[in-house]
Amino acid sequence: MNEAIINAIEQIVSASNVLENEPMSRHTTFRTGGPASLFIRPDNKEQLVEVMALIKKLGTEFFVLGNGSNLLVSDKGFDGVVISLGKMNDIHLEGDNDIYAEAGAMNSQIAAFARDNGLKNFEFAAGIPGTIGGAMIMNAGAYGGEMKLVTRSVTVLSPEGEIMVLDNASMEFGYRSSAIKGRGYIVISVLLSLEKGDKEAITKNMQELAAKRREKQPLEFPSAGSTFKRPEGYFAGKLIEDAGLRGFSVGNAAVSEKHCGFVINKGNATSAEVYELICEVRKRVYENSGVTLEPEVIMLGKF
Repeated sequence: MNEAIINAIEQIVSASNVLENEPMSRHTTFRTGGPASLFIRPDNKEQLVEVMALIKKLGTEFFVLGNGSNLLVSDKGFDGVVISLGKMNDIHLEGDNDIYAEAGAMNSQIAAFARDNGLKNFEFAAGIPGTIGGAMIMNAGAYGGEMKLVTRSVTVLSPEGEIMVLDNASMEFGYRSSAIKGRGYIVISVLLSLEKGDKEAITKNMQELAAKRREKQPLEFPSAGSTFKRPEGYFAGKLIEDAGLRGFSVGNAAVSEKHCGFVINKGNATSAEVYELICEVRKRVYENSGVTLEPEVIMLGKF
């Protein structure tokens, strides 16, 4: 990366939070991926706004990273700037029933905070392995819950550098989608609207959902969760199983034996192996059922 760009960024973000050639395998739940040319960790929204203004001015390619739980990075890496929001993770109460959370706060941390404050309806998100910022982009959901049902407003940074507050309707939540990605917004923070509940009942519900996840999902292996979007009228896992692909592998990447909707890293898999496996699964499912599976996982870099 150009030394002048690095120096300019270090005028905004401390040098310890500007990393060159940072392995992305350290920052994705697949545990694969080559280096990002530059990896930046802003401490707050002010630094984020300044960094984005500089990057846009320079015309440098960039990617905004949450927890890397829905991301496959090429083994060749990413020839651009990765902006990690991991340090922007404040969580606090606003009023009696609302929770303010910065984009880098983990869903599991927010769920625990809600439980500890006797607030219900966010239990579904306790096992979603990502940040609230990422959850807003894809309207993440599980076990009958989804972000659409608990979001009051989302504060975003527009491509033009404007900070905007979007209410629930303006977010245009859909199945695994929202207004964020298509418009190039970056999530800064979220205001969640929950309800008062019994702390013991909330705790029990979270424990029961966690047990269901352990029983049905391959949590012992690195993965990106559900690899494919659910096709209308079908379940991706069932289509994959019906195509005879349970346990199917390419190198050390495999379709989970426990849940066919998950592609897992059995150990030392490469991103290329994961990508080849995803492509082969899509091909064979289409041949078997005529249904085209769409990956839920974001591909970053050249494959």
